[in-house]
Amino acid sequence: MSETRLSVIVPVYNGTGVLEKSLSALRDSDLPRKYWELIVVDDASTDDTGTLAAQYADRVVRLDGLPHGPSYARNRAAEVAKGDVAVFVDADVVVHKSTLRQFHEVFDQQPETAAVFGSYDDDPPASGLISRYRNLYHHYVHHQNPGPAATFWAGCGAVRLPVFREVGMYNEWHFSRPQVEDIELGQRLNDRGFRIMLMPEIQATHLKHWTLGNMIATDLNDRGVPWMRLLIRRGTATGEKSLNLKTQEKLKTFLVGLASLTVLLAAWQRSLMWLAVSSMLLGLVVVANMHLYRFFYRHGGWRFALATVLLNLLYYVINTVAAAWGWVLHHTLGDPQLPVAVEAMAEIGVDSWPPVPKKLRGKDAPQQADVVGAEE
Repeated sequence: MSETRLSVIVPVYNGTGVLEKSLSALRDSDLPRKYWELIVVDDASTDDTGTLAAQYADRVVRLDGLPHGPSYARNRAAEVAKGDVAVFVDADVVVHKSTLRQFHEVFDQQPETAAVFGSYDDDPPASGLISRYRNLYHHYVHHQNPGPAATFWAGCGAVRLPVFREVGMYNEWHFSRPQVEDIELGQRLNDRGFRIMLMPEIQATHLKHWTLGNMIATDLNDRGVPWMRLLIRRGTATGEKSLNLKTQEKLKTFLVGLASLTVLLAAWQRSLMWLAVSSMLLGLVVVANMHLYRFFYRHGGWRFALATVLLNLLYYVINTVAAAWGWVLHHTLGDPQLPVAVEAMAEIGVDSWPPVPKKLRGKDAPQQADVVGAEE
């Protein structure tokens, strides 16, 4: 092996329920320890997260006050990292024994590759319909298009640290909680011509337990709406290069949205004709997704597969609502902003730890972020 060194970065807030499994898996990796360091960022936790992290990590970065969010936390770790590559692993993600070694091999053998991300495996431990659907769906999506990508995923992804710093790191100005900060980072990497690879054979297990409520809230508030606002800001909401939104997926979302409107029209006019139109539109989407439902059938049987059809249609309904609401918010409120006090501190360049986000000026402002006062 070459002397390429990984800096494994784990941001966490109140993670005692999952962190030990995550860090234990990293400790048991088959990549020799001399090739990687572990940095855990304790994002203002109120439990014993910091104490637990200290048993495993080479360095624990403690952020005080209120939680700052994973973008901010990952950036602070990158500022003190000593490696050549930052490997981002979420606190509720358990890497496979080979995961770090596979990342190491990619960056050793592919000098032209700037970033790589993997996939969840197909054996999520969380039981229940929603958890299995959600975690397996993510696995399915990442296995459909391996190879060059125009986006990035921070649950189990890696990027060369010089490149990461060059493009401005995570945009902590716009993303103060888990949202689409990794997708936005991927957009900037892609815009600058850096090569990103999706390699689904690099896998990890997701521990998250999903409920119907937090699935809807996540898809609407933390994924769909900010994603739409990002696309509008880039001017690609309806174009072919809408990050990793395929034309086929946009068409399915449109059909389900149209079907929802025809259901309302059928109820208003008490018309079976409109109800039949709605059923036909939904049928087209179901037929187009048969490969997905066969995947669910193989992993849970026909009852599970039938239930996932309804959950998948709900996903498209949420996408429709998110697109509409994101458009409204963008054209009424503009770009997301940090609190006024934080913005004021950024304007005068306050030097502090943790550092205050620095808002860039000019046309690159919505796409990049930097920090001041980065010394610990």
